Amino acid sequence: MRSQNIEEKPVNRLLAALPQEDYQRLYPDLEFVELPQHKVLFHAGEHYEYAYFPSHAIISSVAIMENGSTTEIGVIGNEGMVGLPIILDTSYTNSTAIVQVGGNGYRIKAQQLQKELNRQGAFKILLMRYVQARIIQLGQTAACNRYHNLEQRFARWLLSVRDSIQKDEYQLTQEFISQMLGVRRTGVTEVASKFQEAGIIHYKRGLIKIDSKEKLEANACECYWLIAKEYSRLLDSDSV
Repeated sequence: MRSQNIEEKPVNRLLAALPQEDYQRLYPDLEFVELPQHKVLFHAGEHYEYAYFPSHAIISSVAIMENGSTTEIGVIGNEGMVGLPIILDTSYTNSTAIVQVGGNGYRIKAQQLQKELNRQGAFKILLMRYVQARIIQLGQTAACNRYHNLEQRFARWLLSVRDSIQKDEYQLTQEFISQMLGVRRTGVTEVASKFQEAGIIHYKRGLIKIDSKEKLEANACECYWLIAKEYSRLLDSDSV
């Protein structure tokens, strides 16, 4: 059962950017799903049976090393979808998709998505733009992890989460954040304490509240702006 009527504009930006005719055709194949925090949608090496379009959730694409260490290689919120291999007709990935901030969204079977892509219509144009945006995000994130300090990366990461769910308060443990950023938990604890003392965030028992978005932006690196600008350029165009 779906939580919204066909007349309502979907929260997910990819679905919202579709012409009404295309969205109406796609809608019967979209299944509303809850996405609880820490749920693994796909493990590395598995084939994708579904593509997910988050509405009020954040999903991380994570690389897991042989020694068990992890690092985040992509963040997907309401601006995107989980299932790039389906678009590229491979249905296979070497990363793991984990729900970072719980919420909800829609999923569609891989076969149905492929059927829609084969129409060569607006949805395919939109999803190919999204693939480009993700490639840019992945490249920029790699550069960010190499050249920017933990404070800048932490600020960028919190802003990305906020933008995707449009909330200033959400549940995230420091242990989970350290895994996503690929750093020690003590490093995240130090930065979180520094930001809290500066009145930027408030952190207690796994609950993070952004007190000053402006101060957080001032501490973020340019990667935040570059990635956000690219998504807006590719997904907010009227030429779909």
